[in-house]
Amino acid sequence: MSRYLADDRPRILVFAGSTRTDSHNRKLARTTAEALEQTGVKVTLADLRDYPMPFYNGDEEAAGGLPARAKAFKELLRAHDAFVIATPEYNGSFPALVKNVIDWASRPEPGEKHLEVFRGKIAALVSTSPGPGGGQRVLRHLRELLEMIGVTVISAKAAIPKAGGAFDAEGRLVQQADIDAVARVASDLAVTLEVQPAAAGV
Repeated sequence: MSRYLADDRPRILVFAGSTRTDSHNRKLARTTAEALEQTGVKVTLADLRDYPMPFYNGDEEAAGGLPARAKAFKELLRAHDAFVIATPEYNGSFPALVKNVIDWASRPEPGEKHLEVFRGKIAALVSTSPGPGGGQRVLRHLRELLEMIGVTVISAKAAIPKAGGAFDAEGRLVQQADIDAVARVASDLAVTLEVQPAAAGV
C-alpha cells in the first residue's frame, strides 16, 4: 500500500532562496508546493522572511549558540523527510541567503551528530531566472553543496527561463513545458520518498 494513504505520509519542506516580495522564485516555490500536494504528500511552504538570521559567525555561535530563528528553521528541516529549494541564480551561483541558512542549520548542537539534519534527507531543486538558461548553473552548484553534506538530490529538476514572462498575474506558470517540468519534479520526489525509509533524526 502506498505510504501516501497512511498517516505517516512523507513530509516535504519547500522554500525559496529569496525574500523579495515579487520574487519569481517565491512564485516557483508556491507552484512546486501545489504540485507536490497533488501527489498526496504533506507539504510545508516556508518563507525565509519569517526566519531572519545573521550571517554565520563562529564567535556569535560560541557565545550564544544558534540564534533563535536559525534554530527554528533547523528544527523545521529536522521535522521533514525532504525539502525543495527554489533558488535564484546570482552571478552563476546561489545567493548568500541560501548558503547562510545551510551554514546555520549544519551546525551541531550538544548531543547532535555532525550534519544531523541533512544526512539522509532527500531534496529537489528548482530555479527560474531572467536568462535563457533558467538557472541551470545554480542548480549544479547547489546540488554539489547539498551532496557534500549528505543530502541525496534527485535527478529531476526544473530550470524555468525568461522568468519575467514565465508567470501570469496570479503568479502561476503559463507555459505548459514549464508546468510539466515542475510536475515531473514533484512526482519524482514523491515516488523517491515512497520507497525510501524515513530520514534519520525525524
